[in-house]
Amino acid sequence: AMAERAAGMQVMMLTVHDNTDVIFDALSAGACGYLLKPVRAAALVEAVRDVVAGGAPMTSNIARRVVQAFKKPAGDVPGNAGLAELTAREREILGLLAQGYQYKEIADQTATSYHTVHAHIRRIYEKLQVRSRAQAVSVYVGRKTGPSGDRPVA
Repeated sequence: AMAERAAGMQVMMLTVHDNTDVIFDALSAGACGYLLKPVRAAALVEAVRDVVAGGAPMTSNIARRVVQAFKKPAGDVPGNAGLAELTAREREILGLLAQGYQYKEIADQTATSYHTVHAHIRRIYEKLQVRSRAQAVSVYVGRKTGPSGDRPVA
């Protein structure tokens, strides 16, 4: 993940890409903000100040997508039924994906080859009926429950 590669560095995306998968991939990899071009210079300076102050600036329509992704009822999220079909190894690998590990790092953590990890991830995607890391992590995170055990934790 980006955050692991440069300890102490904060990354904010400034891009024209507004694809939901790209947004969640960037945020999952450690981005602390996501702005869409064009951005006025004053707004960009304010966003950088917000990041330094501990905030997570996002263009309003990006923030809306993030909020909507977490507002979906658990039954409506693609892949929830597939979570029960995952093997223990697949759940372990999905957990490492959710923590931001790259395939090579997962291979090292699980003492398997890169190709084995890739095969596991392909099966995870198939079982969860998702097409990206961000979607798989969203399903994984959406199923975790809070301390009371009664509601999802975002």
